[in-house]
Amino acid sequence: MAEREYVYPPVIRAMKVAFRALDLKVEVRGADRIPRSGGAVLASNHISYLDFIFAGAAALPARRRVRFMAKKEVFDNRISGPLMRGMRHIPVDREAGLSSYRQALECLKSGEIVGVFGEATISRSFMIKDLKNGAVRMAQATDVPLIPVVLWGTQRIWTKGRPKKLLQRHVPITVLVGEPMYPKKGQNSAELSAELHKRLSALLDEAQSTYPDKPAGPADSWWLPAHLGGTAPTLEEAAELDARDKADKADSTAKAEDPAKSENAAKPESAAKSEQDKDDKPATATAASAPTTASATAAPATTAATATPAPSAAPATTETGGDKEPDPEPADAPDKAPATAAATVTTAAAKESAEGPAENS
Repeated sequence: MAEREYVYPPVIRAMKVAFRALDLKVEVRGADRIPRSGGAVLASNHISYLDFIFAGAAALPARRRVRFMAKKEVFDNRISGPLMRGMRHIPVDREAGLSSYRQALECLKSGEIVGVFGEATISRSFMIKDLKNGAVRMAQATDVPLIPVVLWGTQRIWTKGRPKKLLQRHVPITVLVGEPMYPKKGQNSAELSAELHKRLSALLDEAQSTYPDKPAGPADSWWLPAHLGGTAPTLEEAAELDARDKADKADSTAKAEDPAKSENAAKPESAAKSEQDKDDKPATATAASAPTTASATAAPATTAATATPAPSAAPATTETGGDKEPDPEPADAPDKAPATAAATVTTAAAKESAEGPAENS
């Protein structure tokens, strides 16, 4: 007998209320491709902090619930943590990714649908980034279908680098479910991931070309990709921004772990400047000042010898293909927990008057 759900159903009901109150025009196409029973991996693109809500909506017509892989930090939060565990989502610890991978496999073997954001982080370009191979490997290991899903329009509500607009009304949201893939053991995971990328890209082109809204003007074109005339960064520009964010985060982490290191690292530069200032002064120092000058000269060398550079926090990556270790980072989740974001949107929606039911919500 299946374990009774106490948390997930109320969250779904709350989101439906929010959809109607805000008149979000949610259109789901291809929902019949979600199996009504048995395990499956749902692989979605990632353009918004709210993508888990709308990707999960793709499974509602089949009366299925999706167990999303989410950052461990979300589970550690005292508010979102109990809700995440109540909805039986899967925590991903980037320092021990194999544990979450195995938990996802157990879910799939027990007949659950597991949701994965294969790009790992939100795509600033709103195009499909390079995919990690976790989704393909999970489908291979458990012999379940791999279902590509594409979302479009969710970035207009809340995305990286833009203010959230949770009360924005009448926003069309497109959810496209593609034809399932059936990865088999022994197939090359890199080639399968490339095929998944191709299918997601084709679905995204369809979603963008059939989307009913256009930007209201030049200032509103930020949510369109550059190749469609929008002002979103290109894939290459977005990759540079991501790399910069990663480096800044690593630097902040290193400083937080050992502030003394960053202070010591700054000393050689300050000492060198002091030495340069000394050299620029006229050579008229008195004999009485000689000991002080000698001490100042010795200080930079001593400090430089003891300074330790901040360690790199960049995680090691796992190669794809063959029988190598599964990717320890199969997915990444939005910064907000599903239930937390649901509560935020629902509370805001309660202040608005409903103007009609949402489509296919």
